[in-house]
Amino acid sequence: MSHKNVAVPASYLILERDGKILLMRRFQTGYMDGMYGLPAGHVDEGEVPADTMVREAKEEVGVDILVSDLEFVHVAYELPHDETGNRVDFYFRATKWSGEPVIVEPHKCDAVLWTSLDELPENMIPKVRRALIAVWNGQIIG
Repeated sequence: MSHKNVAVPASYLILERDGKILLMRRFQTGYMDGMYGLPAGHVDEGEVPADTMVREAKEEVGVDILVSDLEFVHVAYELPHDETGNRVDFYFRATKWSGEPVIVEPHKCDAVLWTSLDELPENMIPKVRRALIAVWNGQIIG
């Protein structure tokens, strides 16, 4: 008897401006604290990944993005790294939004950084680094 595979979906946002992308350093979350990643969040029940990205952009960095301004650029399937199971991660790029990105949740993020792909920090979430490199190499599926 086979078991149905269940994966937890999440959306990630690549905010791009002047050849740089916005990274956030995780803080007191219990997962990859001290590491840089992207604004991101789990897809809630009743949402599609693009709607999640619009919601999370506002919740995490205080910017308003229209779904029509999101470009789907990558999807990655991750095998389990803990008890929560498999993951499917959707990556979106935006070059247009309203507002200036700021730390909205200081209890989860203690720094933001605009950086270019060739200057990514050493302390970066590995799967996010892999995804960014794949995006810049034109790989939609990772």
